[in-house]
Amino acid sequence: MERRNDGGGGSGGKIKIGVCVMEKKVSCSPMEQILERLRAFGEFEIMIFGDKVILQDPIESWPLCDCLIAFYSSGYPLEKAEKYAALRRPFLVNELVPQYLLHDRSKVYQQLKSYGVPVPTYAVVRREYPNQELNYFVEDDDFIEIHGKRFCKPFVEKPIDGDDHNIMIYYPSSAGGGMKELFRKVGNRSSEFYPDVRKVRRDGSYIYEEFMPTGGTDVKVYTVGPGYAHAEARKSPVVDGVVVRNSDGKEVRYPVLLTPSEKQIARSVCQAFRQGVCGFDLLRCDLGEARSYVCDVNGWSFVKSSYKYYDDAACILRKMFLDEKAPHISSTIPTSLPWKISEPAQQSEAVRFRERGTVGISRPSEELRCVIAVIRHGDRTPKQKVKLKVTEEKLLKLMLKYNSGKAHAEAKLKSALQLQDLLDATRILVPRARSGRESDSDVEVEHAEKLRQVRAVLEEGGHFSGIYRKVQLKPSNWVRIPEDNREGEEECPVEALMVLKYGGVLTHAGRKQAEELGRYFRNNMYPSEGPGLLRLHSTYRHDLKIYSSDEGRVQMSAAAFAKGLLDLEGELTPILVSLVSKDSSMLDGLQDGTGDINEAKARLYDIITSSKVANCNEPVEFPWMVDGAGVPKNAAQLLTSLAELTKQITAQVKMLSDDEDEKAAIDSDSPNHPYDQAKALGKAEIDKDRISAGLPCGSESFLLMFARWKKLERDLYNERKKRFDTTQIPDIYDSCKYDLLHNSHLNLTGLNDLFKVSQLLADGVIPNEYGINPKQKLQIGSKIARRLLGKILIDLHNTRREVTAAAAESNTHNDTKAVSSTKRKERCYYEDVRNECFERSGSNKKSIDLDDSHKETKYCLDPKYANVVEPERRVRTRLYFTSESHIHSLMNVIRYCNLDDSLNGQESLVCRSSLYQLFKTRELDYMSYIVLRMFENTEVPLEHPKRFRIEMTFSRGADISSLETGGKASLLPDDHTMPIMEPERLQEVGSYITLDKFDKMTRPFAMPAEDFPPAAPSQPLPVRFCKDIELQGGRSHKSDILSGILKRKTKKLQE
Repeated sequence: MERRNDGGGGSGGKIKIGVCVMEKKVSCSPMEQILERLRAFGEFEIMIFGDKVILQDPIESWPLCDCLIAFYSSGYPLEKAEKYAALRRPFLVNELVPQYLLHDRSKVYQQLKSYGVPVPTYAVVRREYPNQELNYFVEDDDFIEIHGKRFCKPFVEKPIDGDDHNIMIYYPSSAGGGMKELFRKVGNRSSEFYPDVRKVRRDGSYIYEEFMPTGGTDVKVYTVGPGYAHAEARKSPVVDGVVVRNSDGKEVRYPVLLTPSEKQIARSVCQAFRQGVCGFDLLRCDLGEARSYVCDVNGWSFVKSSYKYYDDAACILRKMFLDEKAPHISSTIPTSLPWKISEPAQQSEAVRFRERGTVGISRPSEELRCVIAVIRHGDRTPKQKVKLKVTEEKLLKLMLKYNSGKAHAEAKLKSALQLQDLLDATRILVPRARSGRESDSDVEVEHAEKLRQVRAVLEEGGHFSGIYRKVQLKPSNWVRIPEDNREGEEECPVEALMVLKYGGVLTHAGRKQAEELGRYFRNNMYPSEGPGLLRLHSTYRHDLKIYSSDEGRVQMSAAAFAKGLLDLEGELTPILVSLVSKDSSMLDGLQDGTGDINEAKARLYDIITSSKVANCNEPVEFPWMVDGAGVPKNAAQLLTSLAELTKQITAQVKMLSDDEDEKAAIDSDSPNHPYDQAKALGKAEIDKDRISAGLPCGSESFLLMFARWKKLERDLYNERKKRFDTTQIPDIYDSCKYDLLHNSHLNLTGLNDLFKVSQLLADGVIPNEYGINPKQKLQIGSKIARRLLGKILIDLHNTRREVTAAAAESNTHNDTKAVSSTKRKERCYYEDVRNECFERSGSNKKSIDLDDSHKETKYCLDPKYANVVEPERRVRTRLYFTSESHIHSLMNVIRYCNLDDSLNGQESLVCRSSLYQLFKTRELDYMSYIVLRMFENTEVPLEHPKRFRIEMTFSRGADISSLETGGKASLLPDDHTMPIMEPERLQEVGSYITLDKFDKMTRPFAMPAEDFPPAAPSQPLPVRFCKDIELQGGRSHKSDILSGILKRKTKKLQE
């Protein structure tokens, strides 16, 4: 090749490297470090062009060079540099023409797709001027449609202009709604959440794409040539927007390992844009599969503060320059790098000390490997249901509108638009105040009261559309009418049953309880000193996944807990969407235990009304073994007192409701406000203004409070049948406890007495509803918690398998027989199930994997680049948030599993003293939890049974002792938040439950791993994509995705 300016290595001179970039980029530390290393080789002359030359001088006078480093940044004349390259023809590390593509995000995605690089599903909206109306763009409350392709929230909105970094994420009303704006870091902020912003921007051109759940982590990948890629993970700005910085003010990032497929992606990105040095953003997500997507390409980028990376980058660039300009010179990396002698230490003693503080200064024989917690949701409002028969034409037409006009089909109203229609109808049908006409019959009065109740519920503020509030309209009576313009007749509904379910909303106290419990876990469940869990988590050695049932209160409890656990800031909505996965099939419902529960309730009714508890007058060795244990001896008398006291409370609340009604009549001309679901999550703090005004806590009106108590009074005792309904006891206790805690300022006479009576009865009823004796408790518990327990066993075995594989790779143990034996044990557990996976139900179907190889774990710290003393240390955490039924069921299986015939003669997993303590506990209140921690004893051989130990603890949840002492307002917490009780051991101190024993005792009641149903191949992407109209090759792209998913499904189980 022809040499210019005698710079060729072939003639004995140095190869000239031109650095044609803005001075600000040249002076940054990574560029200085790498250029200094290139100079140290002695083979290159580095020529810095400078801003004056680049911006002012003609290209003909620019310095001559053999190799050129040139890339765009703000103010850079890319077209001028392109002309220089065409004139002088130097070797380009990053080609210049493709850099134009990086200014248009839609062109970036097109280029990536043409090279087979996976990108999020997206659509483009182009406007020629602000607010231009487009016939192919439709926006609704919870979705947008672009050319017929529907994107349901959450979705991402990016400017097409690649230099505009103001990116928006829009959240669904089911998660609280609102928008989060992402932007270039300003101080310690990288995003802000705006709860009231719902509509997308219309001032320009944008790309819309599906939101990819990544567990709150972003991955930045840096290539140096197509064969080298360095990856670093950081906390995603989507979570809380707080930038974590080190002592030097740099954002904290940690190197992570790339999978083979991700390395191929890096190679393809490098080749697609012909950029030797290139950075891009990678999203690792679980949308029915473990897959990575490229969401942005940045062009020239260097890693910050990694001397190992600087070494690698300098050596690779040296090889690129020599191979291109002096191929006769060996590009083999020297055995000793010339700059090593002056390199500063990479890790200070202070850093080492802090890291060792995480796991203890002297390495203990036991290390925590796994934390599994099953947690009940926080404090909530009472759950309510209203049933009424409706014959009004407006309501019947509304039913036909939303059931597609089918006379016999029911309509389910969940969305804001549907509930607004219902609210408008009820406002017309019923006045805000009572009519007071003497001519009204009792039936008419009751019907009007229920319609007023429906109206009041809908006007309360849209708590979680479709989750906290839903309406069913079921046709119940029909008449035949002539068909329009046709012979014959058709059926038309003239009566329908309306069912309104509401309440069960997580209170401000419930949010605070969950957040405080998260902080407690952070500080106490992970034995350490110093930064503990946060250090472990931030360095990507903490494998955390959080699962929730489909109920709104459970989801928000999980999000608040995550906020406390990880020391996050800001609103719960982004945390919920980013970190919490819904799994209703595992954490919701009674599964097939309903029949057994009804049988237990029927037997319990007989015990309560007859006051005959087996052996109640005789001392027994195991009091929890008798039928109906815990039911008070005088239950029948207490039941009568319960009914009388409930009537007293109802009468007092009715008076308060009547006063409220009079005020409503005076204000009847006030405007009707629209149904607003922006207030979906309620308030995070107590509303002191409502309390001081003498109103009920939260958003409940006196009308709804009266309806709540009136229903309890009516349902508890049927006057006509002269019969009690004992299943109402837990609801009365729940309602009484709520008012005693949140509405003590109303000074309801007799509320304390009602609490004492209802608590005595509830302590006997609630535990026995899940079985009146241990055998039945075990039977019901195994049905309700079967899937959850199966997943817990998978978690424990995955952890052991991961530790075993790590031990084999690091040669920690020289006894290969031990490693092989343990591997065989795990292989036996998985050999029939490696092709199986969970089928998720719920709106976001994130998969659950049985990690087929620990190498494929999502975020695995790269020890070669990690500034961490023990990069191999890893802890798995799985958190399952659910309701009371699952907590009781799981506890019953754990404590009574030894009673199964197949385990006859085995000791219980729970020690005798703890069994007695559990018998006395009875109520597992809000935020109660069960924790399994698995420890590894590194001093015994890997195959030894005592290598892995299980420790079990539980907490009774909220401490209601201040209510039990009389419920005096002076003794209650000002913020209505009951503290969470400390955990209690389920084993004797010093006892040892091995993983193998725990598995043997619980496996008969757990869903086998091979029985987990496979994911439906027809929905590989989340349900957020309600419609998928194939556009511009979308059909083939979708089939490729399906094919790839099915191949990967045969290798991995979802986790």
